[in-house]
Amino acid sequence: MNSPFPKSSSADGKGCIVVRRLPSGVSGLETFEYQYPLKLVTPKRPPQTSALVYLLSYGGGLVGGDQVNLTIEVKTGARLSLATQGHTKIFKSASPDIVTRQTMRVNIATNAAICLLPDPVQPFAHSVYEQIQIFRLAHNASLCLLDWVTEGRTALGEHWSFVKWVGRNEVWRMADDQATQDRLLVRDVAILDSKSVHPHLPALRESMNGLSIFGTLILRGPLMKSVGEFFLAEFGALPRLGARDWRNDDAKDSKESDDRLSPLDKWRAERLQGEKDSKVLWSAASVRGCVVVKFGAPTVEAGRLWIGSMLTQEGSIAHNFGEQALMCLRW
Repeated sequence: MNSPFPKSSSADGKGCIVVRRLPSGVSGLETFEYQYPLKLVTPKRPPQTSALVYLLSYGGGLVGGDQVNLTIEVKTGARLSLATQGHTKIFKSASPDIVTRQTMRVNIATNAAICLLPDPVQPFAHSVYEQIQIFRLAHNASLCLLDWVTEGRTALGEHWSFVKWVGRNEVWRMADDQATQDRLLVRDVAILDSKSVHPHLPALRESMNGLSIFGTLILRGPLMKSVGEFFLAEFGALPRLGARDWRNDDAKDSKESDDRLSPLDKWRAERLQGEKDSKVLWSAASVRGCVVVKFGAPTVEAGRLWIGSMLTQEGSIAHNFGEQALMCLRW
């Protein structure tokens, strides 16, 4: 017997978020759909600065072979913050051929903005994972994207013990009209494969050189101009090999010398010492109008503390998206 109801167009792991600017000036959700294993949650009382959505999964993680496909549209003038409520756990796969995959495709309209600052991905031993995130930005659109991954469950002795982890982030500039084409600004790809190792090179865990976490921060657009310039300036201020500060070496540690420092200089001095003590490594570069920051740390908390303190000190993320945008970076 044929069903009188139309065939469902839903698919496992499929989700859709559409955000628009309301007449009151705040951003609200126009479309909010998801299917297992993807789960989306939004507060009953939305924040005033930006719409807020939590990206989750049932059971706190993705089982081997799960497929998630999320599309997001942020309409003109709207703002969206995306967060998580803990590490995205990637459970082991039954075989290396079974790939757990997440795909996110995002369109950001003119003067719109999105801020994605989640907890890091935590791939378990014997897991196989691929993540693809593609962002298409219109004129004057803004993007803040953090993508980071941990070595696994340290308490269980996991140290980059997964089979394979692939992360790909693309940032495109939308064409202004049909006569032109979208322009690729950044394509950042990281492939960590424990099986594909050259016989004369160290294995994956040895090649990570003691790091427990590494990540990429990509900034683009007018709302990210200040924070992007902040990272570039701080990277430029890092001590260089062979450099020496010749200013009154004997008085450097004196209270009188400290009193002459500005609040920013004092914060920078404390941060530099913290980076040295916790062995945080990082770099920043400008690439086709985007600022790309790479960082790594020997512990997850050291990495979280570093990126969180940098964004908090600069302040524009909290100002433009609300404090809730930084909740995954609190320590």
